[in-house]
Amino acid sequence: MTEGRRDFADSAYALCMTESASPHIAQPRIMVLGVQPGTPPFRIVEIDGEVVCEARTITDVLTTAALYGITVHDLDDPDVVRWVGGDKFTWHHR
Repeated sequence: MTEGRRDFADSAYALCMTESASPHIAQPRIMVLGVQPGTPPFRIVEIDGEVVCEARTITDVLTTAALYGITVHDLDDPDVVRWVGGDKFTWHHR
């Protein structure tokens, strides 16, 4: 292989490796943090990095998102909502 073709092949390989080696990391606008002790227990909701409410149900999350102009079609989409310390069904402290 000539030097020029080897450089091209090496750079093409590096490009492919860089793109495939970088997994997609979702940065959703909505983040629902873990369950906090309380009566009743609650989860802190952040939108765009700002704490916006204490949610006690999924409905609280959806209502708050709507107030901020976010329509959620799929609560399981990691590009939309990040659930920390449990999923959308986790509302009691373990």
